[in-house]
Parts: sequence; C-alpha cells; structure tokens
Amino acid sequence: MLSLVVFLGNPGRQYRRNRHNVGWLFAEALPFYPDLSWQKKYKGLYGALDSSRLPPSALIPPGELPPSEGGRKLHFLKPETFMNLSGESAAAAAAFLKTGVESILVVHDELELPLGTVSLKFGGGLGGHNGLRSMKASLGAAGFWRLRFGIGRPDDRAPGQGGPPGSGRGIVDWVLSDFSPPEEAALGQIFAGTSPVLIEALLRGPETLLPLWGKRRVLEDPAAP
Repeated sequence: MLSLVVFLGNPGRQYRRNRHNVGWLFAEALPFYPDLSWQKKYKGLYGALDSSRLPPSALIPPGELPPSEGGRKLHFLKPETFMNLSGESAAAAAAFLKTGVESILVVHDELELPLGTVSLKFGGGLGGHNGLRSMKASLGAAGFWRLRFGIGRPDDRAPGQGGPPGSGRGIVDWVLSDFSPPEEAALGQIFAGTSPVLIEALLRGPETLLPLWGKRRVLEDPAAP
C-alpha cells in the first residue's frame, strides 16, 4: 500500500505557476490539503493525515471501503531542494518513516503527454526528467509509483516558439514557463478529475486503477488546451 506521496516542484514565487510545478499545484488543489498541517521537515514541507480523514472518493462505491483502512497514517512531502535534488528530500523522509520505494507515489509533470491527460504507472524509464533521476539516485531504485500530469512539448506550439520540431530546444524554457490563462482555467477541471484517483490509490492501492488510468484524458471540453 502507498504511504508516502511526493509532489515534485521548485520553491520560490518565480516558479509557483510554472508547468514544472504542476505537482505542487495539484497538491494545493486537493480537498484535504489544509488538513495536512504542513511543517518544514526532511528538506521540504511535510504533512500527515490519518487515512480515515480522507474525503470520500467518487470512484469508490459506498460500503466498499475496507474497515481496516481507519488508523493508517499517510505522509505527504513537497521537496524544497529544487527539482534536480528532489530525491534527497524524499530519501530523507523515506528513511525516517521506514517507507519502502514501492510504497512511494511521485506526482510530476510529463512532457510526453498533452495537457489534460493523466497517467498512473509503476516504475519504468525516467524520460529525461531530472526530478525522477534524483529520486532514483537517492532511493537506489526507480520502482516507485508515478502520477503524471501532461504538460505537452514546446514543439507542439506554433513554429518558432520552441525550436525546430524534434530539436529539443526550448524544453527548459517551456517547463519553467507559466501556464497560459486558458491552461490555468483547464487545471481546475484536470485536478478535480484526478483528486479521486489519488484518494482511491491511497485507500485501496494504485493497482486497481491501472486499467483505466494508465493513460486517461480528463478534460471534457474538446476545445480545451
């Protein structure tokens, strides 16, 4: 079962609304975020909550939640080491909490998915994501769960805005740029549609979600970004 959720992002006002910070933005949109009593710990911001205090998930039919779920402590972390050193914070928390790698869920941005698409997966490659690389280096393995929010690639923009297609130029500027106003408006729907996924993953395990959430579009409006 999952016991530690790590939301990747960068500290500082200049990074707050960046695409790279979608993990932090999602955390702040969770209905139970204010109940976590965040404190500085493990080189980041740390919060905890008893599983019985999670709000109901729309994905779990009434009466199907195992009675043993009450009383299990859940841990949440926003590393403040900057993205490239996220693993240092996660490893410090995991070591103190005695959390195995397989019980960690990392929430992060994903270039290879369009905005509005969410993907749950276990392990796999790192896709050039420096936050994931740091996680693997510090934890000693890449066998952790990931909840990935698509942010698209700069080459998807109009010609001249992200370098020639396939060049990879503009990637750093892209992930460190703010969401556009239409994208910001879409985030509310994306986060609302994904919050129940995180809640069910914490209550019943992420394995049950893989058939439907291995890759799923959560934006209902086809004209949305």
